[in-house]
Amino acid sequence: MKCPGQDTRYWKPGAIFEANCPKCGHEVEFFKDDTTRRCKNCGHRFANPEMDFGCASYCQYAEQCLGNLPPELLAEKDDLLKDRVAIEMKHYFWKDFKRIGHAADVARYAEQIAKKEKGDPAVVLCAAYLHDIGIHEAERKYNSAQAQYHEKEGPHIARNILAKLGANEGLIDEVCDIIGHHHHPRDKETLNFKIVYDADLIVNLQKHYKNKEIEREKLSETIEKTFLTSTGKRLARETLLGEINACCPVSMPPEAFPKTK
Repeated sequence: MKCPGQDTRYWKPGAIFEANCPKCGHEVEFFKDDTTRRCKNCGHRFANPEMDFGCASYCQYAEQCLGNLPPELLAEKDDLLKDRVAIEMKHYFWKDFKRIGHAADVARYAEQIAKKEKGDPAVVLCAAYLHDIGIHEAERKYNSAQAQYHEKEGPHIARNILAKLGANEGLIDEVCDIIGHHHHPRDKETLNFKIVYDADLIVNLQKHYKNKEIEREKLSETIEKTFLTSTGKRLARETLLGEINACCPVSMPPEAFPKTK
């Protein structure tokens, strides 16, 4: 069966359109299923600006459907993968809204830290969404959700999810490595591990502080000693202690400032 998105029988007006070459501005005709086209005026080849590659992030037949994607679109494919991973995580945890909420919160902070620290968003977000994926299996096997147990069970489950979604082996290996020791930093760690570790730590400290299981003074000391990235430490101060580092201000909406007469 041919993908409906690529079958001309299902095409609507606008399936054939023109786009300006980013090099010379000459108009280039595109069909909606063209991944790239070469400009007849200057010879520059560029990606289809209106093509949606969302399905290519998880479809096992993507290469047969679209052919060999150019490098810039392969990078986009990795980036889109995180959205599919988030969905798979929710399906796996089903009605365990506590775990789903925790993973989503960790992913949100991880994305913020990754942008500042220049981490790999595909690796970071996939690891953030799946970092606790072994908890249910740990509870079933060991009657415990302690870190050492779900770190042991998580990589195998995560690998199956990522492989099903068509992730590349390098990404799968790195994500599974992070999951396998995400509570226990080694002497030398990758930047992507540090980002996920810091994001998870912020969410866990939020919970302890909210439940009054940790005092403010102890919390401040923990932030100074345990975070692995400068952005993670700053974000923890802002989020948990309400302290904004003057050298890295957070942008505020106009309505947050008092009006002057």
